[in-house]
Amino acid sequence: MKQRLSPITAFVAIALAACSPALDWREFTPEGSGVKVSFPCRPDRHARAVVVSGASVRMAMLVCEAAGSTFAVGFFDVPDPMQVTASLREIEAAMLANLSGALPSSAPAKVIGMTPNLQALRVSAAGQLPDGRAVQVHAVFFAKGLRVYQATLIGARPQPQAIETFIDGLRLPS
Repeated sequence: MKQRLSPITAFVAIALAACSPALDWREFTPEGSGVKVSFPCRPDRHARAVVVSGASVRMAMLVCEAAGSTFAVGFFDVPDPMQVTASLREIEAAMLANLSGALPSSAPAKVIGMTPNLQALRVSAAGQLPDGRAVQVHAVFFAKGLRVYQATLIGARPQPQAIETFIDGLRLPS
């Protein structure tokens, strides 16, 4: 004997499925980061060595994937205030170098609590990953004192609301 759903039960099931968000935003203050960031999924912690201003530094990162996009925030400390500007320039150049055919546009970064710096930029670019996939990248590069940050959203077609929530939601304590 087949059981049939009543029209009301079917409607409720469809409505609940339609309401389940692809992006479940949560605010994090990663330990030791000093930045508040909203992620649409639970981020994993990673660390890797990067070379900036000729020296190897440890970059801590939080990364998650949701709705076909990758969301990441990385940060590292430099020992000298004179290295902050060069570090911002270098990590932006490295990101763009990973995208063949990148056509970037940029504007001054506006992160609440950041230290003013002419190299603090918000960058958008379209390009291709090394495997040939076309992607769009939205990133912001900024600093607070001797700590340098990079927040990146990358995907085939990131949702405008996701870009706004992730990038515009960044803030540092004053």
